[in-house]
Amino acid sequence: MDDDAIPFPRVSRVSWVESRPLLAAVRREVFVLEQSVPESIELDDHDATAWHFLALAPDGEPIGTARLLPSGRIGRVAVLSSWRGKGIGRALMAEVLRASRELGLPRPHLHAQVPTIPFYESLGFVVCGEGFEEAGIAHQAMELAGPPSKNPLTPT
Repeated sequence: MDDDAIPFPRVSRVSWVESRPLLAAVRREVFVLEQSVPESIELDDHDATAWHFLALAPDGEPIGTARLLPSGRIGRVAVLSSWRGKGIGRALMAEVLRASRELGLPRPHLHAQVPTIPFYESLGFVVCGEGFEEAGIAHQAMELAGPPSKNPLTPT
């Protein structure tokens, strides 16, 4: 197959049961090892009921994850440090928001780590309420502004 025919990054909705080792490896690297989130809280009961998204490098290496809960909450958005700044997070979020629209879920919302607020604002999210701490990290609640079908990642 021609390398140009392989979309990069490749982001797919995946099964937790089948893809848990790949998803967990990325999340462990980013949250547990890099950010010191306690391993005991990184994987939780929500994983079994969430839709999961996996970004793969051209060689098939897992490089990013995200999950979407039935409530519309987006979480566990993680990109390996060596792949940041290359559009992986934007590609993951585009797929998550597309799935949210397809599934007819409530308005997408998330808990952003404070340094990532500008990234989520660039995707159409707005700050809601006061900041708070989660797993020892400063966070801010955010939700998608306007109708979910009218976000910056939706093709016109």
